[in-house]
Amino acid sequence: MNITHIEHIGIAVSDLTEAIAYYEGVLGLKCYNIEEVADQKVKTAFFLVGQTKIELLESTDPEGPIGTFIEKKGPGIHHMAFAVKGIEGALA
Repeated sequence: MNITHIEHIGIAVSDLTEAIAYYEGVLGLKCYNIEEVADQKVKTAFFLVGQTKIELLESTDPEGPIGTFIEKKGPGIHHMAFAVKGIEGALA
């Protein structure tokens, strides 16, 4: 397995609307997709920086994974995902 780049960075936020305004207004990025993932109890917004995505995650339920993360650690980086070559072989 060979890492090619950072695919995305997931950042937990308390208020998605506020965070989108900051990323667009202050950082000059453009939100290209907003979606809700009901089974994960989260609403997400995506931005592209080069070939890396920034994924903002707002909890839709305080008992969900992002809600409990923010309760314990506060808003901030939640996860990082790598794009790789040869993952099939590594998982075999």
